[in-house]
Amino acid sequence: MSVKIRLRRIGAKKHPFYRLVVADTRSPRDGKFIEILGTYDPMTEPVKLNIDEEKIKAWLQKGARPSDTARAFLIGRGLLPKESAKKRATKPTKAEAAAAAAKAAPEAGAPVPAAAATQEA
Repeated sequence: MSVKIRLRRIGAKKHPFYRLVVADTRSPRDGKFIEILGTYDPMTEPVKLNIDEEKIKAWLQKGARPSDTARAFLIGRGLLPKESAKKRATKPTKAEAAAAAAKAAPEAGAPVPAAAATQEA
């Protein structure tokens, strides 16, 4: 079972409030979770972030992977090294994929050099 440390929204409409939880990767954002690790209230000034560091360390040792937002929170608290701030690789857009494919494959309408045409025959 693959586990993630991620945010779970529990706030009212137009007033977000989140819990930092450990959940199975297959469960929905606001669905079933395994354990609550902390809370995050973005509506206060300054923002409130309460984290149970011992629980988080235990889950990281067990192999739980933080989401991008949770990773940023953990780096800010010093629970993860800054090197882990790199975001996961994303799929290239369709335009980037088409450009890469065009660059890799020779053009079909390009003229064939005379030396190559004689060798083919």
